[in-house]
Amino acid sequence: MEADEFAEFRKSLNKTQKQMAELLGVSIKAIHSYEQGWRVVPAHVERQIYFLVSHKRRDLTHFQPCWNIKKCPPEQRKECPAWEFRAGTLCWFINGTICEGVPQINWREKIRLCRECEVLASLLPRRIK
Repeated sequence: MEADEFAEFRKSLNKTQKQMAELLGVSIKAIHSYEQGWRVVPAHVERQIYFLVSHKRRDLTHFQPCWNIKKCPPEQRKECPAWEFRAGTLCWFINGTICEGVPQINWREKIRLCRECEVLASLLPRRIK
């Protein structure tokens, strides 16, 4: 996650830097550093940001699960943690999901793929995608 993205997400959540620090369980210096680009946003913080922004929307019931959107075959669904836990709108949050036919285990590689996917994109504010 880039510094400007982090700042945009914070603003979309209507949080001050201090409030964001408390929400994420990090120091306010960390928030400053993320937004200035002095520090890389850690994977666990990036995950929390995506979770909070995606769940800012009150009604997620009209979103299709990932396996329908991506038209995953039944044998692939059975192997995928998103299917196992019925987390079709949280597939981007779960490691080990089977996207593009292979398990996605590393967060950095996974989120790179997820950022291009319509499942996550549909949950984020339009200007941030």
